[in-house]
Amino acid sequence: MLELHKVSQRYGDHPVLRDLTLTVPDGELLCVVGPSGCGKSTLLRTIAGLLPTPEGEITIDGALVTGVPDGLAVVFQDYGRSLFPWLSVRENVALPLRRRGLGRAERRADAERILDRVGLTGAGHRHPWQLSGGMQQRVAIARALVCRPSLLLMDEPFGSLDAQTREDLEDLLLEVHRTDDTTIVFVTHDIDESVYLGDRVIALSPGPGSHVALDLPVRLPGERDQIGTRGLREFVELRAEVGRTVRSSASSPGT
Repeated sequence: MLELHKVSQRYGDHPVLRDLTLTVPDGELLCVVGPSGCGKSTLLRTIAGLLPTPEGEITIDGALVTGVPDGLAVVFQDYGRSLFPWLSVRENVALPLRRRGLGRAERRADAERILDRVGLTGAGHRHPWQLSGGMQQRVAIARALVCRPSLLLMDEPFGSLDAQTREDLEDLLLEVHRTDDTTIVFVTHDIDESVYLGDRVIALSPGPGSHVALDLPVRLPGERDQIGTRGLREFVELRAEVGRTVRSSASSPGT
């Protein structure tokens, strides 16, 4: 689904990523962690075509990424700024469907269907500013899912939410992944979250010029729950391994 070959990225003279090579199989949920400033968000924006790739190449489904590709959706942490406050919830969700030439009635029906799925039945007529933060993020997720993307990129989407809402949305994401078999790249600073969600976790080294410091398969049951899964010995061991890598990287000389 997704391949990066010796991708480097920089801001002016400041290197952010260096010779990063990565393969994400079709249907995988990959979590990306790393110390603050290591380039996690930059990596996601580069994959999405929002930043040009000065060195190396990125392909999605075998097609070279030279701009924002079709079949891709992005969910950002700042859900408040990603939604249009003057549009209703339903109109926000239906917005991507305009590019597909669907009629108004069909757009409305598809938007209502996906709103039902993310737990927002009956909220389509409201405006984003009338909703809680968790509900706003559900709207952003619904808008990303309405076109059934083959690749979903998520940049710390639950980082600013309260613990209960965060857990609810984590489980929603797992349900979407399990049902739709969507390929997902999920950036997070939360090590527990990365292990709970991921089929695989990679940790980026600290900058300048980050690379993959850890590539760890997560061999946990496919059916996960917030209490049972987090209490498993395997979960605790995986969390410790990821945590050691991130902490070791963050405390390395020169970081």
